[in-house]
Amino acid sequence: MKESQKLTICQWAKEDRPREKMMVKGADALSDAELLAILIGSGNTEESAVELMRRILVSCHNDLNELARWEVRDYSRFKGFGPAKSITVMAALELGKRRRLQEIKERAVIRCSKDIYEVFHPLMCDLALEEFWVLLINQGNKVISSVRISTGGIAGTFVDVRSILREALLQRATQIAVVHNHPSGNIHPSQEDQVLTQRIFNAAKSIDIKLIDHVIVCDGKYYSFADEGLIQGRRIKMRCPVKVLTGIF
Repeated sequence: MKESQKLTICQWAKEDRPREKMMVKGADALSDAELLAILIGSGNTEESAVELMRRILVSCHNDLNELARWEVRDYSRFKGFGPAKSITVMAALELGKRRRLQEIKERAVIRCSKDIYEVFHPLMCDLALEEFWVLLINQGNKVISSVRISTGGIAGTFVDVRSILREALLQRATQIAVVHNHPSGNIHPSQEDQVLTQRIFNAAKSIDIKLIDHVIVCDGKYYSFADEGLIQGRRIKMRCPVKVLTGIF
């Protein structure tokens, strides 16, 4: 076979034809590798599209969240994976994230720290840098909007408390929650996190706005200042029926 010749889907072995399998059995019957193979269409001179995607998934521990953090240069390590295929897979993973966000927005009522985490996890789970957001909430505990306040480095980001309060006043929020991520995966709050939380609490209280929580988001886990009694030394009344906080105390 010539080096430039690519295997078409019709040339694959019957058991390696994910499109036909999906038509007969439905998308649920396909593995992650098979679904991704449909997107890229062809492999290389040595591997089918399915085999290539299986190898790529193994390299990221079969974790789609980890794959979603890849950039074009990461895919380019694999023979047969140029910019076009890389962008196709990246776009599909981004659509998956946006679908989750849309589902969350349709039911965005904040009852506990887990609700806050579920709003922000799709936004933050793939970030390599730290970001700080404010969640603006009305008197009925419904989300008005979420606003990114700052983006920083791996270890931290600068936060202007005035910017947080300005957004709350402009959008007539009566309650706010602040959220940031720890790209390192460590959900313990730093001393700076605690000092900043107290500053925001005091400033918000002075204009009759409630800070209901400060949530630190990592991939698959979170830390809630309110749940741990670290907002003005008091626990807020809303609590999660199931606490997903792991390995803290």
